Amino acid sequence: MTDALLDEIARSEHGPRTAAFFDFDGTLIDGYSAAAFLSSRARGGEMPAGEALRLLRAGLDMRAGRAQFDEFMRVGVQAFRGHDERTLGRLGERLLKDTLGGLLFAEMVEVIAAHRRMGHRLVIASSALPFQVEPLARELGFSDVLCTRLEAVGDVYTGRVAGPVLWGPGKAAAVRAFAADAEIDLDRSFAYGNGEEDIDFLAVVGRPHPVNPAPELAVEAERRGWPVTRCGARGRPGVQAVARTLVAYSATLSAFGAGVGLGLLRGNRRRGVEFTTSVGSDLALGLGGVSLNVTAAENLDKQRPAVFIFNHQSILDGFIVMKLVRHDITGVGKQELSEQPGIGHFLRWADVALIDRANTASAVVALAPVVERLRAGYSILIAPEGTRSPTPTMAAFKKGAFHMAMQGEVPIVPIVIRNAGEHLPPGAKVMRPGTVDVHVLEPISVADWTPETLSERVAEVRERFVRTLADWPRRHPARPM
Repeated sequence: MTDALLDEIARSEHGPRTAAFFDFDGTLIDGYSAAAFLSSRARGGEMPAGEALRLLRAGLDMRAGRAQFDEFMRVGVQAFRGHDERTLGRLGERLLKDTLGGLLFAEMVEVIAAHRRMGHRLVIASSALPFQVEPLARELGFSDVLCTRLEAVGDVYTGRVAGPVLWGPGKAAAVRAFAADAEIDLDRSFAYGNGEEDIDFLAVVGRPHPVNPAPELAVEAERRGWPVTRCGARGRPGVQAVARTLVAYSATLSAFGAGVGLGLLRGNRRRGVEFTTSVGSDLALGLGGVSLNVTAAENLDKQRPAVFIFNHQSILDGFIVMKLVRHDITGVGKQELSEQPGIGHFLRWADVALIDRANTASAVVALAPVVERLRAGYSILIAPEGTRSPTPTMAAFKKGAFHMAMQGEVPIVPIVIRNAGEHLPPGAKVMRPGTVDVHVLEPISVADWTPETLSERVAEVRERFVRTLADWPRRHPARPM
């Protein structure tokens, strides 16, 4: 789908005088950030009836041709009167984590990466507001954001727009002005947009690329000979996917119950745990329609026990690493979880290493339960980012996993997961059938690591993940699983 475009980018002029301008709504994400934001506010009871009526009236007027988008925008921003930048920034981060990250087109992530490899300047140009656009822009590594701005007195917004609304000709003008200031060569630059309002914007550059174009833009693209890029839908999953997911979750719970029963029946807790993790992960992925394409799988068994680390964007990641590593494994949890009914009993039964995170005085003491498991022959599965990333861009690695390996005197085995977020996006509950690509890197010895060089070593390991994701290994034979 994007192969021809990726080839064109690779053949283009290298360096920051070439820019790639991206529209946001409908181009980078499958949907509209404003709609997601308004829906979130409505569900949370944060939208007064008067505001909802004003927006409805302005929307109907625009649809009937009695008003322009600028007028609709000016009505909409009245809701932010009295708010400050920090409050709206928090709303934007929540919107990214809960919704927008899961709407990101995977194909456009590839396009962004291709431009980055060429050293192009990455710019978002959108009529949306900063808090809608900037969190995702930061996640994806954009250097610049051109968007509609809010007027403020001090740090408090007035409920009015500051300057032009970046819609239609306004967006095109903003791109021209930016290019002049930044010494961008527009003739050799790229632009991506999806709507009729983006025609002027796309025409500014020498390499325009409509993305999933609306009918009016599609007609114009054909007339002008603009190449069209198609991206797969990221919207609501179908009924079949919902049904498969429900079956997968139910089967996973059944495997948990069966594992507990097997452990009690045979008096072998470890056997029950391994049944739960291996069979449960097989059922979760298989019944959900998710298969694995694994390269360098032989690295999984080269050295055991080990600390297996993986990049984390999706709930699927846990099932994936359990399916791969399978036996003699355990996890790490907070000590306070042991006091919670149900989950605490399971964690203790499953031999999960419970650490006292409040004990900051001594990492050695805090990690003693983990070291005990490693020396008993169990491997640890852990995501060094600490939490799920809302986009394929990895967060910084925390040092805990690496301290575990050093104290336990075991290697680190990196498991690089490429596209799990496409099949169960952040914030989503329903699995999308398909294939997840996984590459297992060579075990990394920590025998010569020291506390003084740990930060540097951690950064090196993270860079291996980054390089692998950017240039996916194809020389290794893949193993379907």
